[in-house]
Amino acid sequence: MTSRSGKTTIRSARNARWIEKHCVIPDGKNVGKPFKLTSEQKKWMVMIYDTPTRTFILSMGRKNGKTAFSSVLCLLHLAGPEATVNSQLFSAAQSRDQAGLLFNLAAKMVRLSPTLSQSIGIRETAKQLYCEALGTEYRALSAEATTAYGLSPVFVVHDELGQVKGPRSELFEALETAQQAHENPLSIVISTQAPTDADLLSVLIDDALQCNDPRVKVQLYTAPQELDAFSEESIRLANPHFEAFINQEEVKRQAWEAKRMASREAAYRNLILNQRVEARNPFVSLETWRSNGELPSEDINPSLPIYLGLDLSSVADLTALVVAQPIGEVIDVHCTFWLPEEGLAEKSRTDRVPYDIWANEGYLSTTPGKSIEYEWVAEYLRGLFDRYDVAAVAFDRWNFRHLQPWLINAGFSEYELTRFQGFGQGFQSMSPALRDLESLLLEAKLRHGMNPVLTMCAANATVVTDPAGNRKFTKAKQTGRIDGMVALGMALAMISTAPESTSVSVYETGVI
Repeated sequence: MTSRSGKTTIRSARNARWIEKHCVIPDGKNVGKPFKLTSEQKKWMVMIYDTPTRTFILSMGRKNGKTAFSSVLCLLHLAGPEATVNSQLFSAAQSRDQAGLLFNLAAKMVRLSPTLSQSIGIRETAKQLYCEALGTEYRALSAEATTAYGLSPVFVVHDELGQVKGPRSELFEALETAQQAHENPLSIVISTQAPTDADLLSVLIDDALQCNDPRVKVQLYTAPQELDAFSEESIRLANPHFEAFINQEEVKRQAWEAKRMASREAAYRNLILNQRVEARNPFVSLETWRSNGELPSEDINPSLPIYLGLDLSSVADLTALVVAQPIGEVIDVHCTFWLPEEGLAEKSRTDRVPYDIWANEGYLSTTPGKSIEYEWVAEYLRGLFDRYDVAAVAFDRWNFRHLQPWLINAGFSEYELTRFQGFGQGFQSMSPALRDLESLLLEAKLRHGMNPVLTMCAANATVVTDPAGNRKFTKAKQTGRIDGMVALGMALAMISTAPESTSVSVYETGVI
């Protein structure tokens, strides 16, 4: 490549100079200062621009500047030396929020840059940037948009493609096939790894690693599975900017928590170590559960408030009631479980769980017949209200309509019924509840006495995570019964939203 002065220039070096001259840091403590490419980013620029490249896949742990790097590449192709007159540029993500991240960062750079602000316009509501002099336009798209067909992009950034489950994405395919009209289209894929080998990003990475197409390149930073997952060596291998951008103490804290708490390990391995791991994982390790296994007080203290979590079953499944009572710095956990008496031995064989033995030992209550009669649950709750200071009862709304008439028959007043609070089982309600439960378990502030039915539920309890990082329990059949853990989470959530006089401190949640 020859510059205007007649000197031969390397394309990547020319592009790097343009970025460092015109782009600025969009936020943080160095906001407004010139954007300086790291040595790793310059290496990626060489891979992209100094040899023929159709697709460049960059995969590493989070917080390594992936979005900022994507943003400067978009600006480079929008108004810099890589711009093609009258061309379309896009960034694509699975959600509107994720799609907006790259646009917002690029827009901030434009506003803060004395030169870019003169040549690039911003359409905020449409998430668009445009360079009128060149006729170029960039737009952020999400998989939630109605359609991506009819477009003709010359440059595309696929942001966090690892969130695509399975081997296909309509948005990815629409944008990739739309680039065929151009002579030298370029796609940039920047993401942490997908959970499984069968997911789209994994398929693309594996194909690129086999060098089947020299124009498809991959830079993969990941910690090998055989290494100690919690060592600094593993963290550094997956995070090329460990020294530059990452809060090292925070990452080490996350490693320590993942080592102690099984529910954190999968997310840690995926987001920090950039390993392919299933998001489905145990919520609590046996070691942590045992650390909370001290026996609670033999009797509930009638002078202190209690908080109840009630997970109502369908006709023949496990119904769970958890009573949580803060006492000093700990919370006593008392459990009651119900199953129908008829067919109990068969259910024990089906679930491979000793329900019949637990019933004989007093850990499980049975109700007559083949189904749970909510009359028994209502009468038990009546007894608790009569003997103790019941501050709140959190319940799964799904089956409450069947319980409410029995509560009225049992003599519950309108005032007492106001203490029953519907509790959603989705991400919005359960994510803060799980955060509280996890915090208390890690600090060994529960006393559950290793109740065998609750311990079974704890061993089966797994979580699923949405793209925003919110979590909830999953009741997938393959995980086994988890009703006791759901009830425990709801009971603790009632404590977290109680007045500040409650003795045990947990995070505020805003449950419903």
